[in-house]
Amino acid sequence: MSLTPFTKQQLLPQEEKLEIARHKSELFIGIPKETSYQERRICLTPDAVHSLTAHGHRILIESGAGESSSYSDKEYSDAGAEITSDTNKVLSCPMLLKVEPLTMAEIELVNPNTIVISAIQLKTRKKEYFEKLSKKKITALAFEYIKDEDGSYPAVKSLSEIAGTASILVAAELMINNQFGKGLLFGNITGVPPTDVVIIGAGTVGEFAAKTALGLGANVKIFDNSITKLRRLQNNLSQRVFTSTIQPKALLKALRRCDVAIGAMRGKERCPIVVTETMVEHMKKGAVIVDVSIDTGGCFETSEVTTHEKPTFIKNNIIHYCVPNIPSRYSKTASLSISNIITPYLLQIAEDGGIESSIRCNKGLKNGVYLYHGILTNKAIGDWFNLPDSDINLIVF
Repeated sequence: MSLTPFTKQQLLPQEEKLEIARHKSELFIGIPKETSYQERRICLTPDAVHSLTAHGHRILIESGAGESSSYSDKEYSDAGAEITSDTNKVLSCPMLLKVEPLTMAEIELVNPNTIVISAIQLKTRKKEYFEKLSKKKITALAFEYIKDEDGSYPAVKSLSEIAGTASILVAAELMINNQFGKGLLFGNITGVPPTDVVIIGAGTVGEFAAKTALGLGANVKIFDNSITKLRRLQNNLSQRVFTSTIQPKALLKALRRCDVAIGAMRGKERCPIVVTETMVEHMKKGAVIVDVSIDTGGCFETSEVTTHEKPTFIKNNIIHYCVPNIPSRYSKTASLSISNIITPYLLQIAEDGGIESSIRCNKGLKNGVYLYHGILTNKAIGDWFNLPDSDINLIVF
């Protein structure tokens, strides 16, 4: 009998068997109550929570977080979420979901190496915000930067669709305003001239404003400096409408006759002022301006930021509605929209075995990362705040 503990075969070098299957990871997500002024939305609906808990994930929601979107704590607990009134407990979760960015006080309570998914709203951020997150080695993703397979930004698009549709509905309400409105019905009634609407900007907001206005039977004129955008919008509408590049003479002529003017321009930094105060002075008494561009400064010279509580003011006999964050007014629709976009990504992150491997596999998600373990990975933010930044592709292969 041989005394050798191994056979000759076993002593020869063997090929290495590598593990190929990806380990799924279980997520533990915290959803704190929104504290920002006028914010009424929540990132996940009870249905989304149910689909995540059914996959074995834990979700901790601060009591009352869904109330302003008409979702009760009971709906969330029935969907499998844990409810707590302890904010600190929610903020200590390894992954946080928020609509608005974290406040400075909330960053204090967050654990190091937390993953934060929220909007970023760059225009309202300060340098200290990024420095504080960086100190805690946080990995942060912004809704606005996450890209779809077709290269578009799904969150921005959805909220722009809501804002565009809402701008016309808001204008229709303001036109009947008894104190100052003209008592006009928005639309096209037999024998009565239709409402005249001018839309400045042919992006998603402009497109959905045009669709809604046309649906109500209005006459629509669209102005934009990009012929490509005007052509695309024209093709997306079910009928031909008046389109023009922004020329002061043509724009003034249209504004003089219109009942409603919608500002739907976007700018890289600040939105360009397209309509001067003199142009506004030439508009009809009691006409309505809804400046959706107010989020980035507004494209009417007479625009001033207003709130959901006191949304309008009158200047030069024109009703101005200049509320930033219009989608928050329709909190349930906006919450459903955000939830539909974010839930598949969360399920994918878990499927891929965590955020690290998920951003390796998914380019669109990787685009959403602006802080990776405390390292700033977004060049635009770095340039804006004069902070050092690194290319994420050099850190994550």
